[in-house]
Amino acid sequence: MSRRSERDTSVARRARRQAAWRAPWRGRAAGLLAVVLVAGVVGAASVASAASVSSLVSAVAAPSAGGAGLAGAQNAVPTADPGRAVQSGAAAQTTDAGPGATPHTGAAAPGPIGTPTAAPAQTSAGGSTGAPTAGSDRSGAGAASVAGWLHTDGATIEREDGSPFVIKAIAWFGMETSNCAPHGLWSISLDAGLAQIASMGFNTIRLPFSNECLAAAHSTSIDANANPGLVDLSPLQLMDVVVQSAKGYGLSVILDRHRPDSGAQSELWYTDRFSEATWIADWTMLAERYASEPAVIGFDLHNEPHGTACWGCGDEAVDWRAAATRAGDAVLAVNPRLLIVVEGVEQQGDGSRTWWGGGLADVAAAPVALSVADRVVYSPHDYPASIFSQAWFAAADYPANLPGVWDANWGYLVTENIAPVLVGEFGTKLQTASDRAWLGALVDYLAVNALSFSYWSFNPNSGDTGGIVQDDWVTPQAEKLAALAPVLGEGAPVVPRAPVAPGAGDGDGAGPGGGAGPESGSGTPAPGAPRPSGEPTPLPSVAPDAPGTIGGSAGPGPIGGASGSPTPSGSPATPNVPPPAVPPAVPPPAVPPSTGSLGDLSASWALQSEWQAGYVAEVSVTNSGGSSGWSVSWPDPNATVVVNSWGMDCAVKAKTVTCTGTDWARYVAPGETVTAGVQLDSTSAPRAPVLTLVAG
Repeated sequence: MSRRSERDTSVARRARRQAAWRAPWRGRAAGLLAVVLVAGVVGAASVASAASVSSLVSAVAAPSAGGAGLAGAQNAVPTADPGRAVQSGAAAQTTDAGPGATPHTGAAAPGPIGTPTAAPAQTSAGGSTGAPTAGSDRSGAGAASVAGWLHTDGATIEREDGSPFVIKAIAWFGMETSNCAPHGLWSISLDAGLAQIASMGFNTIRLPFSNECLAAAHSTSIDANANPGLVDLSPLQLMDVVVQSAKGYGLSVILDRHRPDSGAQSELWYTDRFSEATWIADWTMLAERYASEPAVIGFDLHNEPHGTACWGCGDEAVDWRAAATRAGDAVLAVNPRLLIVVEGVEQQGDGSRTWWGGGLADVAAAPVALSVADRVVYSPHDYPASIFSQAWFAAADYPANLPGVWDANWGYLVTENIAPVLVGEFGTKLQTASDRAWLGALVDYLAVNALSFSYWSFNPNSGDTGGIVQDDWVTPQAEKLAALAPVLGEGAPVVPRAPVAPGAGDGDGAGPGGGAGPESGSGTPAPGAPRPSGEPTPLPSVAPDAPGTIGGSAGPGPIGGASGSPTPSGSPATPNVPPPAVPPAVPPPAVPPSTGSLGDLSASWALQSEWQAGYVAEVSVTNSGGSSGWSVSWPDPNATVVVNSWGMDCAVKAKTVTCTGTDWARYVAPGETVTAGVQLDSTSAPRAPVLTLVAG
């Protein structure tokens, strides 16, 4: 059938997809159901404009008798994501941290995960508690049902009964970072966050993770009071709880392999530490683990291929289409009911460049053909000019030119009824007229074509986009919700469940027995320091890396079963952007941490990432004596501005950076270590700086 005839016969399909939105409006002037979650309770009111939403979100709802308290909800949190903050400049490079991964078998906790009739609340390490407890208010939780297993038909995603389904997702990142846990759990409960997301009208969570975190034994920065059952879980067990808890709020889950390690993005699906064999082994492990769990609807195989990644070029070392086919077939051999989400590439076959993961023009000639039909969903990413000044933002007819840009890069897949499209990331702080115009045009495009989408992000600590909630992790971003209203539809109030204390379960859960955790009422702050996600830049690059070899500590062997095939280096490519010039990334050399001491206090300084215009460093302070405040300083003749900090207040003066502990890191208890961080504008990061430590 010709594309024209396919397009002519897809009108009815599009009408069916649009019906799946169930939204009573199409214009942004129509009413919006705004939802407010304060102290663990959601309230709702119908308002007519963003201004009304703003007035609503300032109101405080009274907590219910048994509602989940938000321990530490007013604590300051990181408000920037250093990795993504450099998107408009250069790709962040980070030093490796932690052991290399090996293929996993799911042995960290029994699997596969089953299909309980109702998802439990947060589980203790000793078991799950699905039934309501006395005095708790769980109205709304568990009432909604997930979509279940999905498949594709032309450009439509459908339920098992053939009815169309539009994925309305939002990313909650953190399990791909060094914390190996969704961010914000240092302030709110998991249930509070999920209830907030469900109340806004989203029906799916996009859950980023790293291969490194799948192999880790512990996560960090989870407050034991807000989340009493999560502190002692491994990241893989924590993922189980997130899936089951999301299901209880009617939220499906798409697992997103966001990074190989927890430090930075990779342009290809493998690195020198994490081989293709490890990548596929981890995906098949997860496919088996969730084979009986219809809440897990899809796997996003690799986040934002870019740089040397190509589509259908025939070079196994860099051909993302071929790699996605290998991984997709391996996953479907274990669970043939999953959706396989395949992102695009940065550089397309005609030489044009777009966002990292955003180019799918070549699918028309070379689609991903898997062993199980009707499983592929293509997933471009798209961002505004505040992230990177793409050429189309400067066009005389902007923003009217945007639908044409999207049609050419990926929209044609839907308008010509080739395959479904899930716009996998889009987001903005909405601080410029250009960004507002971009978001308005994109929302209209999503609505007209009934496209699935995943907003970036729930987290407020995404440095260049912010989140759907403010820095308290509670208050909705009124203007963003108003802008998304035409595609989100009406939300509904959802009451979060009360967190379950350790040891309260029946001992039959998947986690380790014993329920050991912090002592009740200890009031301890979140262990470790919340660290912003190193979400990388979807910015163009030109020069490919020199060929290298695949394998390393994470797993040996060439990709695709070939022997000795050349492959690119595991390090992301150094960008070389056409005018306007963007400074290239500078990979940091191996820098041993600096140390300092003063009486019972000792401190260490470690470079986390560096690019030509700045760097991120972490400071860890250990106290072997009485409780104490602290400050630490180090020389940096190149530092000019403190961009962001978390766990400490920092200033640059007289070629010296001075940071004083604040918030959760203000005082260091005896025998404890706190870790804080800072992002600085600097032309060159210091190498092994001398630390000056002061007790306060």
